[in-house]
Amino acid sequence: MRSFRITAPGKYEFTEQPVPVIAPDEVLLRIKMLGFCGSDLNTWRGLNPMVQYPRIIGHEISGIIEKTGAGVPAHIKAGLKATVVPYTTCGQCPSCKKGRTNACRNNKTLGVQRDGAFSEYLAVPWEKLILNDKLSHSQLVLVEPLSVGFHAVSRGKVGPGDTVLVLGCGMIGMGAVMAAAARGARVIAADIAPQKLEQAKAMGAGYLIRPDRQDMHAILEEITGGNGPDVVIEAIGLPQTFVQAVEEVAFSGTVVYIGYAKEPVTYQSKLFVQKELDIRGSRNALTEDFTEVVKVLEKGEMPVTTLITKKVPFAKAGEALKEWSDNPRSITKLVVDMEL
Repeated sequence: MRSFRITAPGKYEFTEQPVPVIAPDEVLLRIKMLGFCGSDLNTWRGLNPMVQYPRIIGHEISGIIEKTGAGVPAHIKAGLKATVVPYTTCGQCPSCKKGRTNACRNNKTLGVQRDGAFSEYLAVPWEKLILNDKLSHSQLVLVEPLSVGFHAVSRGKVGPGDTVLVLGCGMIGMGAVMAAAARGARVIAADIAPQKLEQAKAMGAGYLIRPDRQDMHAILEEITGGNGPDVVIEAIGLPQTFVQAVEEVAFSGTVVYIGYAKEPVTYQSKLFVQKELDIRGSRNALTEDFTEVVKVLEKGEMPVTTLITKKVPFAKAGEALKEWSDNPRSITKLVVDMEL
């Protein structure tokens, strides 16, 4: 089978690999669509500290079961469509013992700490499958990135009537917008890319802010009657937005960080105490987050496939990744379609 891997920052190759031999508890998945993640982009740029080269990237997956192992439950059959929970769990670390397996200390995500899905076939433990024959492959390939935003909303304990500010409307932020809207919250989306704000509106955001051209603080004051949003979800990863989240959130509010700041962040820590804030990290997603995404998509109320900026054939994967690196603001989601 053919595989795509990044050999060094800015360099790639296609290689021939043997089709995986599945274990008794695994299925062989024939890949139909693959999404490029921000972690893949960082691997391309040489900015992903968790990656060793060469690396077959990819963990946003839609495929069809080709074959099942002898120990796989009978209801999991060849021909079914599925996406994949791409994280491992050790079962022994503090996070796993608390049931928060998404934050497993020893996690190895597909395409990051271990080779990923950018191949024609992938062996997957059956427990990691999310089966669904109602959604299209274009929808299923978006489930994993959206689930990360859904998990952040769960971490923020967002409920009906809450006002939620989402900083950053890439795919992860878009998932947070969708999840908050689906839970009945009033959603404010902030981004400097106008096309991403329009997409956020279609996904349920009731208010849009361009921080590079508008006074975000003044707008938030107007929307919230001077109180600030109940929950702020940071999905950018800049020091200034880390600080901004704490400054703008309401008293007794919640800040959820998904993004990684690439340099130290300096705070006025008095706001932590003065506002009695809940400040939470959010990593990856739980299986129930994947399930929640699927339920929302099955309703058909949100045009998620419009988030796909471009589909390219497998042979053009390297060129597409370079294009994204050169023009990151113009792209929400790049997808490789194995049928093109």
